[in-house]
Amino acid sequence: MALLSPECSRPFLKVFALLLTVTTAAAAAHSKCEIEAIFNFGDSNSDTGGFWAAFPAPYGPYGMTFFKKPTGRATDGRLVLDFLAESVGVPFISPYLKSIGSDFRHGANFATLASTVLLPNTSLFVTGISPFSLAIQLNQMKEFKFRVDEHYSSSHSKGWTQLPPPKIFGKALYTFNIGQNDFTSNLKAIGIEGVNQYLPQVVSQIVYTIMELYKLGGRRFLVMNMAPVGCYPALLVELPHESSDLDQYGCLISYNQAVRDYNAMLKKQLKRARKALPKASLLYFDTHSVMLQLFRHPKSHGLKYGTKACCGHGGGPYNFDPRLICGNKKKINEKYLTATACSDPYNYVSFDGVHATEAANKHVTLAILNGSYSDPPFSLQNLCNFRPLD
Repeated sequence: MALLSPECSRPFLKVFALLLTVTTAAAAAHSKCEIEAIFNFGDSNSDTGGFWAAFPAPYGPYGMTFFKKPTGRATDGRLVLDFLAESVGVPFISPYLKSIGSDFRHGANFATLASTVLLPNTSLFVTGISPFSLAIQLNQMKEFKFRVDEHYSSSHSKGWTQLPPPKIFGKALYTFNIGQNDFTSNLKAIGIEGVNQYLPQVVSQIVYTIMELYKLGGRRFLVMNMAPVGCYPALLVELPHESSDLDQYGCLISYNQAVRDYNAMLKKQLKRARKALPKASLLYFDTHSVMLQLFRHPKSHGLKYGTKACCGHGGGPYNFDPRLICGNKKKINEKYLTATACSDPYNYVSFDGVHATEAANKHVTLAILNGSYSDPPFSLQNLCNFRPLD
């Protein structure tokens, strides 16, 4: 093939240069994001492996959809936190407690399965609660920042490269997905009225934590409210109730009303906190409304099953048996039985009776990104050109 003459090549080179400039500009615009890290505080709804790092025992079909193996996440695939990380263009956020293979250059995840907001070493809580309460997670965050600052102020700062630069704390998004265990862990023992007595303390501790993170340089906060636990298959099976307490969608009216009361309290206190944090963006996200729509109208959102668990035992309307939870094998009535997962978790809202599927988590994430369920109404797209979720 003959080469282009200098005269013929000039127009071609001009067009190529123009295309290269446009492509580069488009790529730069797409990658532009003021959110450079995520620091998360939470429970099993956002735990990416912290609990299992502290107490190794991953099992069952968890992680089957995306990771193809258990990863310490209480779902079949990705969590809302994972989707958020993908959308801002950073790797999945490493658990703070995971010592091998962690990369903290884009944040850290302090959440652990069964965590509560209030300290667990109190008569309020039953056994089975994680020792890593929100107060402990806050202290871990403070220690993390101290170590980062110390590392970069040292003359020997060329050591471990998996730490973020100190400036990252002012460019991060601080997310909260915690409080559910404070509500559900004692429902059997003391009922809704008993639980309601200490929920104001839960809200106060969340607000206090935000204030402390503000002192550390945090400026962008996203607080997710509590989901409608009255629609969880596990609670529908385990909590005593009359048929009159079920709404037309099969969810527990009284328990969901108690959650709404808590969410209203949280929303009110966060609104008050904004006045004390003039340089902060403090968003309240209504997880409850998004999940309630999924439970009530799964087919309208591309799903099939609302209050039925994908992974469990017993079949029936809920497919949940507290004697044999997801992934476990046990001898019941002289037979060895296993609580197996369905083959189509993408059709379910609930994966194991308590935790959402990857499909449901994706719906929640999309609502976070477009800002339609935030207070005040705010799209995070104002801060970031998000990558599309697959």
